[in-house]
Amino acid sequence: MAINTNRPTSPHLQVYRLPLTGIISITHRITGVMLSAGLILFVYVISALAGGADSYAAMQAVMNLWLLKLVCWGFVYALFFHLCHGVRHLIWDAGSSFDLDTLNRYAVIELVASLVLTSITLAWGAYGH
Repeated sequence: MAINTNRPTSPHLQVYRLPLTGIISITHRITGVMLSAGLILFVYVISALAGGADSYAAMQAVMNLWLLKLVCWGFVYALFFHLCHGVRHLIWDAGSSFDLDTLNRYAVIELVASLVLTSITLAWGAYGH
């Protein structure tokens, strides 16, 4: 009996195109990990605040690096994306919005809302106070 070895053993990302809802689901998991990792940075900031003036000054120097600023904004985006996806799950828990068009429309709304909330936060942080 001949075995066909030309077939892939499972769908590969190079051939299989995930639907928008699948990409959103994976992104939700990634942002959850980002939020957990971001808590380490948050603990660092809080411990620097408790450590006195020298510790606070050192933390400020580190936090002014462009890479850390980018990480902080990634954390803020992850927070808002996770929040928006959580609201979407609450709607699902009510037992509605399971048809494909509504699922895709809510996914786009979720992405736009998380970007808008992050942009508002960035603008408020830069100009608001």
